[in-house]
Amino acid sequence: MSETGVKLTLGAGHPGFAVRLSLFYGAVFLLIGLHLPFFPVWLKWRGLTPEEIGIILSAPLAVRVFFTPAISFAADRIGDRRFVIVLLAWGTVSGLLLYTLAQGFWAVLGISILTAMAWTSIMPVTEAVAMDGVRREGHDYGRMRLWGSLTFIAASFGGGLALQFWGPPSALWMMIVAAIGILVAAYLLPRPEGKGRLKAATMLPQIRLKNALALVRSPLFLLFLLATGLVQSTHAVYYAFGTIHWQAQNISAAVIGLLWAVGVIAEILLFMFSKRVLKVCSPVNLICVAAIASVMRWSITAFSPPLGLLFVVQALHGLTFGAAHLGAVHFITEAAPAEATGTAQGVYASCSIGIMMGAALGASGPLYAAFGGYAYLTMAAIGVAAFLPALLLARRWQHEKTISID
Repeated sequence: MSETGVKLTLGAGHPGFAVRLSLFYGAVFLLIGLHLPFFPVWLKWRGLTPEEIGIILSAPLAVRVFFTPAISFAADRIGDRRFVIVLLAWGTVSGLLLYTLAQGFWAVLGISILTAMAWTSIMPVTEAVAMDGVRREGHDYGRMRLWGSLTFIAASFGGGLALQFWGPPSALWMMIVAAIGILVAAYLLPRPEGKGRLKAATMLPQIRLKNALALVRSPLFLLFLLATGLVQSTHAVYYAFGTIHWQAQNISAAVIGLLWAVGVIAEILLFMFSKRVLKVCSPVNLICVAAIASVMRWSITAFSPPLGLLFVVQALHGLTFGAAHLGAVHFITEAAPAEATGTAQGVYASCSIGIMMGAALGASGPLYAAFGGYAYLTMAAIGVAAFLPALLLARRWQHEKTISID
């Protein structure tokens, strides 16, 4: 396959590629920043019990395990990832609109599962588009991705103000408006260049099921999945009980908001200077750094440090999440063949956010109930466990730079 063929298919050389991807990341994380804190508020307003809310919120994780790799593989197989992203954006908008008609737990759960089929697969396909732009044209992934982190902060703060003014029903409508923004941004993504979509699509080698199976069986890729999945799963207690634990320490809501913001700001700073960082630290070494940082972060957090130290510890989010994610997407770009990057991103999302994070979140409840803040020590232990496959990955990476899928 020629370099030109890939470029035509992905539109990586399209004028404004980086700007359009930045806009799309911003739109996606605007919805994430509204959904994560405020969707449970809407569910409670609709009369659902805490147990029912927990099931509804965990359903997308299960869906991600099965559907995200399949949809990502289909996007690679079709060869026109933009077209798939547009379809997924339509599915997300439609699913959120269906919530306005839902009555009762089972209806909401069914709609959540249907919506998750589209919503949870948008990011892996988008990451494949963005990273092919990095591969082919030298675009700066971090500078594109940081706009997502910025809109996440804006959504969290702005959404909270809107919720106070208009009440819980506004949470769903804010999400619907954000999803429409994703749809508009999807249509603005660069089109495949050349004489028609079908001709452009045929210029990519078509990945087959046997190629996808060869990818997931690769020892190098399996080490990568284990290392990154473990590092990301160390955030489980933080995501589930971070705010609750700080409230128990009598930390005010405003300060808690600042603590969350510090973590995201650290992530933004890493993405902003990611090109420089990657010149001195390889993707696999970034994953090793993330594992070490997770041990430090959660070990200190477990002992309820003073507020000043807690702000410093929160800045480690730029390493525990940011470095792990930056290392992951660049590892996939360098190691996986171009025609399989979407599939690789889908499997990565399925394992790290679906299987391993889902298991850690499920365990976090009993752990926090039994040990309180000391449950963070379990997260530190997982960080220790993550360092071994990360180190093995780094050593193997010195001799095996690519994943064969033939």
